[in-house]
Formats: sequence, structure tokens, C-alpha cells
Amino acid sequence: MALLELKGVSKGYGDANRRTEVLDDINLSVEEGEFVAIVGFSGSGKTTLISLMAGLLEPDAGEVTIRGKRIEGAGPDRGLVFQSYSLMPWLNVSENVALAVDAVFGKASRAERQARVRRYVGMVGLGHAADRRPAELSGGMRQRVAVARALAAGPEILLLDEPLSALDALTRGKLQDELEEIRAQEGKTFVLITNDVDEAILLADRIVPLKPGPKATLGPSFRVTMPRPRDRMALNENPEFMRLRADVTRYLMDLGAGQREEEQERRLPDVQSVVHLQPPPEVVRKAGRSPILERYVEFFDVSKTYPTPKGPLTVVEKFQLLMKKGEFVSLIGHSGCGKSTVLSMVAGLTGISGGGIVLDGREVDAAGPDRAVVFQAPSLMPWLTARENVALGVDKVYPHATSAERREIVEYYLARVGLAGSMHRLASELSNGMKQRVGIARAFALSPKLLLLDEPFGMLDSLTRWDLQEVLMDVWKRTQVTAICVTHDVDEAILLADRIVMMTNGPNATIGRIVDVDLPRPRTRKALLEHPDYYHYRREVLTFLEEYEHGASRKSAATPAVSRAAA
Repeated sequence: MALLELKGVSKGYGDANRRTEVLDDINLSVEEGEFVAIVGFSGSGKTTLISLMAGLLEPDAGEVTIRGKRIEGAGPDRGLVFQSYSLMPWLNVSENVALAVDAVFGKASRAERQARVRRYVGMVGLGHAADRRPAELSGGMRQRVAVARALAAGPEILLLDEPLSALDALTRGKLQDELEEIRAQEGKTFVLITNDVDEAILLADRIVPLKPGPKATLGPSFRVTMPRPRDRMALNENPEFMRLRADVTRYLMDLGAGQREEEQERRLPDVQSVVHLQPPPEVVRKAGRSPILERYVEFFDVSKTYPTPKGPLTVVEKFQLLMKKGEFVSLIGHSGCGKSTVLSMVAGLTGISGGGIVLDGREVDAAGPDRAVVFQAPSLMPWLTARENVALGVDKVYPHATSAERREIVEYYLARVGLAGSMHRLASELSNGMKQRVGIARAFALSPKLLLLDEPFGMLDSLTRWDLQEVLMDVWKRTQVTAICVTHDVDEAILLADRIVMMTNGPNATIGRIVDVDLPRPRTRKALLEHPDYYHYRREVLTFLEEYEHGASRKSAATPAVSRAAA
């Protein structure tokens, strides 16, 4: 008999006139000790599904059972960990975990309950922080508390609703390793909701896609047969990992392809922005097509230092890089290595403490229309439509164009990012992925000399991110704008870049290595998965990040530049 089973489960919200059917005829059987990962798009009903398993919601049709007994409400046999930590801010780590222990094991002696709390706080590596309150903990540490609290209640099955998606890549990797250790030690049954295919392969015995809603259903299962424990670096060389990763990714991308709006063919008017109407500096005009044009963007010994009560803190030190016109560079490294600081300095949003930055022969000393920035959060005016948000910038940088030409520019780029049919919707009515499409359209519509992308897809689920990466590549292919993208996603860095610039850990962060990405364009994720060099590039970047994850010093970094030919 299965431990957890869903039979013909359906669930919707709203009344008869405005009802949304979220899940339809869900059938799933989870065996005792099995680790099942459910992957799907945002809004497909993943959280509704896990809430039905937890007993927080009742199905409209069908039933959910534990050991053959119908679930009727929440119970201690199911531990639940959400994406948000839901901790009591006035209680310390041990006290937050004790809440669950006292509720489930109230008849046990105080000493037994305290021992149970200590065991699970120690299991998630927080023994040293047992007396700290949530405000004193990092995001990763708070999520550890939530996991400890769920485990301490002694559940038969642990239900994880995207518990790691809000964390940076390094912290996420460490918690993935801890979940694997807990699985090995406790022998628990796990159901993990995730949007990360690599995470699912690393942890699960079986991967089950949830098809897009409304009326979402489960797709075919993908078995993960690689032996445990699974090492990330070793997996990168494993043919079975490559095959399974490609199969799951293709299946999900094919599902997502049917969700996009049809692009409408539009014409881009032949007008120039004020950025390109400005004459180039005298030194550039005199140089003609000399090597100076190979130094379109120049970072020369760029440093950033902040004053602190303990003295000056140098975040970035002697960052030195030359970029050609039309080049796309990905900037990657662990959280806190200064990637966003570099981007903020070249955007003119943060002052430079030492060195200098030159764009097209002019020194960067303030923000300007020649640089467009796409942030992690889209920063739209919620009371304006998508079209009006893009038009705000276009009206400023195309003052010599007619109103009809400016309208054509706005609508051209909104169509290119797949929003031709949604441009008149208010920003407040758009999904996060659609808002970020507006941000991308707005940036390209400004016709900048330099496009700056600061983890533009970091807040989105993996599946939406894949879609927008290809949207970005399609629009970039047409404009060939010089671009820098800050990311922590290795696959994103390879997909987008001509060169990957890897930064050492901070403080005093600098460039540790540069990899030339010699892969044909235009690129798609599907094509990359089949390219023979793709996993070689992936190994180079993962090896660098692995070195710095374990505290490599700047002196131990490999040579500053590595090309495909030298690898």
C-alpha cells in the first residue's frame, strides 16, 4: 500500500460565474521512503497540490489518503515547509522548534522534549545558533529552522513547497546537501515542489511534471536511477544525468511553448535616439576603425570602498576589463562578491572609489540614457499600462520622432517580448514574468549603448526564466547592443555570453577567471543541451565556483583568461 495517494483529485476556486479550475483528475502514488519531486510553471497549481496533501485544503472531487485513510485536515504525520519561513520573531531557534515538539509530544517529559529539540536543531547545523532570534539569522538559517521544526514533530512524510527558491545559489546548494543527509539519516518520505530541474535530479527518486493550468494534470514520471549520494561535479560528467536533464527540460519547454502569446509582425521606424545623435568624442572620430573601438567599454583598476565603524571596507578591488562593441559578458560569482556593485558603478548609480570606467570614449561619472538597466524587480508604475510604462522612456530619448514613430517603437519591442496582446493591461494586473518582459522591452526601446542586466530573472521560476532568456536572446540578436548580465546561474551565463567573467569572493573581490564561450549563435537552451562543448564550459565555471565555495584565496585562482581552445 502506498504511503500517500491522490485519486482523481480536482480543485478550483471561486463561484460558478467566476470559477477557476486549478487541478483536474490528479492521480499520484508515493511509496514509503520515496523522494518525489514535482516540477511545474508558476501558477500551475503546485502550492494548491501540496496544500491538499497537507490537509490544508479539501478537494472538490477525489480523495487524498495516508496509508489508505482519507485525509481530513492537517496532522502531525505530515510535516510542511513553505518557501517563506513563518517563524515566531520573538522566539529563538530552539523555542521555534519547541513549539512543534510541545504540540505533538506534550505527554513526554521536559527532558525528552528538550533532547528532541537539540537533536533536530543540531541536525540542520544550527547548534551554535540555538539562542538566536530569526532577525539575527540569514535566509538560509531561517529555512533550516523551518526544516528542523517540521522534522522534530516526527512526521511520516515531509512536504516541501519550494523551500529553497528564495535563497542564493551557494546557500541553496548547502541546504540541498543537508536535505539529502536528512533523507539518509531519517529514512523519511519526501514530496518536494520545485522549479529547478537540477535540484530535482540531485535529490529525487522520481520527477513528476505538473502541466500548466487551468485544469492542470500530472505528466509522465521520470525515474532518477543514479546512485546516492549524488555529487554535483560528478553529475556534470555523468551521461545519464545529461540524458535525463535534457529529457525533462525538453518536456517542460514544450509544455511552456503553448503558453506564449503570438508575436505580431511590426515595423521598427528608422529614427535615432538622443544617445546616438550625439557626436562621438574627438579621440574616437580621429581613431576611425583603430583598436580604440575594441575598447568600447573599459574598466581600469575599478575599486569600491565603503566606510564602516571598523574602518574602510573594500568590496571590489582593481576590477579591470575591456569589452568590444556588441559583446555580451556574463558576470558570475557567489553572493557578496561585488557583481551588482560593479554593475551599479558602470550604470552611474554608485560612485567609483578608485580607477575609472569609459563607455564609447566618455568617462562614466553619472547615470545617463546611454545605459539601460534591467533590475531583478521590474520597477514598473503599477497604475500605468505596459505600453505606457515603456513609452515613458521612449518619449524622452526620441524627442525628434513623431508621436506615431514613438508609438511604433514601443509596440515593436512589446511585441518582440511576447506582449502584443497584453500591452494595454495595467502593470498591476501582470504576472511577475510579464512584468519582467515589460522591463526588457523598455530597456531595448531606449536604444542604449550599454545594456545592464542585474539578475533580471532571479525572482522567477526556472521555467519562466528559460522562456525569458530566449526572449532576451532573440531581441539582443536583432539589436547587437553591448551588454553585461550579472547572474548566479551557470547555465544562464553560458547561454547568454560571449565571455563569462568570474569574480572571486569578497571583500576585495576581483576577476578570478575569464572563459571565452565559443558556441554558435543564435543559441537556444535545447540546442545547448545537445552541443558537445556545453558540459565542458559548465565544468569550467562550476569548478571555479566550487573552489571559492570552499574558501579559495585570490592567489589560488587559475589564470585570468581561459579559452575553449585551451580547455
